[in-house]
Amino acid sequence: MDQPVSAATSSQPSPVGALAAPGGDGAWQSCVGVVIAVPEPLATDLERWRASFGDPMADLIPAHITLITTTPATDWEATIEHVREVARGQKPFTVTLKSTGTFRPVSPVVFLNLEEGFDDCAELHAKLQRGPLERSLEFPFHPHVTVAHDVSAASMDWAETQLAGFEASFRVRTMGLYEHDSCGIWRLREELSFGEDQDQGNNPGPDRIL
Repeated sequence: MDQPVSAATSSQPSPVGALAAPGGDGAWQSCVGVVIAVPEPLATDLERWRASFGDPMADLIPAHITLITTTPATDWEATIEHVREVARGQKPFTVTLKSTGTFRPVSPVVFLNLEEGFDDCAELHAKLQRGPLERSLEFPFHPHVTVAHDVSAASMDWAETQLAGFEASFRVRTMGLYEHDSCGIWRLREELSFGEDQDQGNNPGPDRIL
């Protein structure tokens, strides 16, 4: 999930990935993405590292953990209520990023491992990927924070080496529900706080180019 997109606020990441595709009847079908934002100032630090590895997406995609990748939405009311219900039942948890990993040779990605919070993210993903968001995935879900994508092999090697000793922790209390619309823009529909009733007015703010 790594391409230039638009999101709703400067502090929120985008669930980047394959663009939404027209439905079988030729009509455009919007898609859903759900992500956990890496908070500041850590997010800016990681974006600077990503830029140092020559990744052109560094200034366009804030650091994040994808929970739900681009998934077609056939019923937005049911989708929103489903994601709200999952958020209500979720307790805050801690994520610790430590050292690097890679999806090479399957995918040209270097990422930071989740030493703590991996299971929490995996369980949260499993709860979200049900009901209106249920679908088969090409690869098993593996929560991570991308630090280099689709750059040269030498740059990916450098990223793995430079961040091998990296470690940082943050508390996760919310997740963002995004819609990928017919204009090709990721819009933040709601920022959902864990363990709370969700209202209709989370006021995500204006869209911007990430």
